[in-house]
Amino acid sequence: MSSHEHETYDVVGIGFGPSNLSLAIALEESRANGLEGGINSLFFERQPSFGWHRNMLLPSATMQISFLKDLATFRNPTSGFSFISYLYASGRLSQFVNNQDFFPTRQEFHQYLEWAQAQVSDRVAYGSEVTSVGLRPGADPELSDRLRLEVADAAGRVSRVVEARNVVISTGLVPSMPEGTDRDERVWHSSEFLEKYRRMNPAELRRVAVVGAGQSAAEIARFLYDELPHAQVWAVIPSYGYSVADDTPFANQIFDSGAVDDYYFGTEQTREAFWRYHRNTNYSVVDDEVIRDLYRRSYDDDVRGIKRLHFLNLTRVTDVKRAGAETRVSLQEGPGGGVRELDFDAVVCATGYTEMEPTRLLGDLDRYCLRDESGRYRVERDYRIVTEPEMRCGIYLQGGTEHTHGLTSSLLSNIAVRSGEIADSIVARRVEQNSERAARALSSPL
Repeated sequence: MSSHEHETYDVVGIGFGPSNLSLAIALEESRANGLEGGINSLFFERQPSFGWHRNMLLPSATMQISFLKDLATFRNPTSGFSFISYLYASGRLSQFVNNQDFFPTRQEFHQYLEWAQAQVSDRVAYGSEVTSVGLRPGADPELSDRLRLEVADAAGRVSRVVEARNVVISTGLVPSMPEGTDRDERVWHSSEFLEKYRRMNPAELRRVAVVGAGQSAAEIARFLYDELPHAQVWAVIPSYGYSVADDTPFANQIFDSGAVDDYYFGTEQTREAFWRYHRNTNYSVVDDEVIRDLYRRSYDDDVRGIKRLHFLNLTRVTDVKRAGAETRVSLQEGPGGGVRELDFDAVVCATGYTEMEPTRLLGDLDRYCLRDESGRYRVERDYRIVTEPEMRCGIYLQGGTEHTHGLTSSLLSNIAVRSGEIADSIVARRVEQNSERAARALSSPL
């Protein structure tokens, strides 16, 4: 630990998924564009290597956003970190164009992300988890321009202490399970699907349930139906069937970078209207192609006189418990309907995520962070937490800002512009702080 004790960085990123990868690229390109001295940065990631939703890289799954909404293009169309640059480097640019498709597979997009991170990997420490962020011992927040971060290794031991003028927190969303449901070797969240599925003997999976109404639920139901021709697949859906995602041109404007300003500077009525009218662009909705695939499979079953794909609409999970080698699930049909029990060999809960919550990580530092009337962090337009005036360090959030910045606060759709705004803010603040230090030096007596 001593060899790293006095490391100081302009930026330390906590978490290294696509958002902070995009930030690392933005900072790299700001250096290339002639910023004197550059911004030195380091990112910590608790995973042993880069990975983004690895357990949902299903063979048939495609991206839900255009390949142009990559890590850099909307911020810098000439970036060498774009998806097009990746295709060119991979020797597949012509083939991709001939494919005439704006939406690559999720597997190919993950390969692109891995390609991009390899170019900035010297600034990433994998297998490292930031366990606390705070002021240096005895430091006055009004005088100190640095925060102290403790970093644990894979064994949970504090192995490194670094200091940062700014921290950017991007620890990702937290998997959400139905109330009272715990994960085990037979009950999975969609975020761990492929890993858990591959541990099973497919022949033992004869009755499987997929809980949820969104894209992941529908994709997993389709995957299991195709992979397990001997199995019964039950889709447990709280709505009346799957709802289609609105990806029409006017609705997609909600993901434009300009929509962030409309939301951030809008009235409460404006923000409410955003959610009321446009939740169906992203939440609990499914691509039209996947819905049609599932319906076609169900219809073909009817034609052949078999029934392998079951849809339990307007149904919620009320209890999950082990019954011998099987998992017994209690299901309520409709708000006032009865409860029935079904046994399954595996249950997959594609029940979404909750927002990133950095309060525990910030510890005592949280008292300098201001909150709104609902107890949520107040956040500046540049994604920096509003702090008490004496706090000179910057604490930025990549995620957990839907209440201030709207739908795109944690989505890939606006990732390049969002990271660019954070990078610009960090650069501007450093220039301002350097000017203040120079002015104090000139005014000090010899």
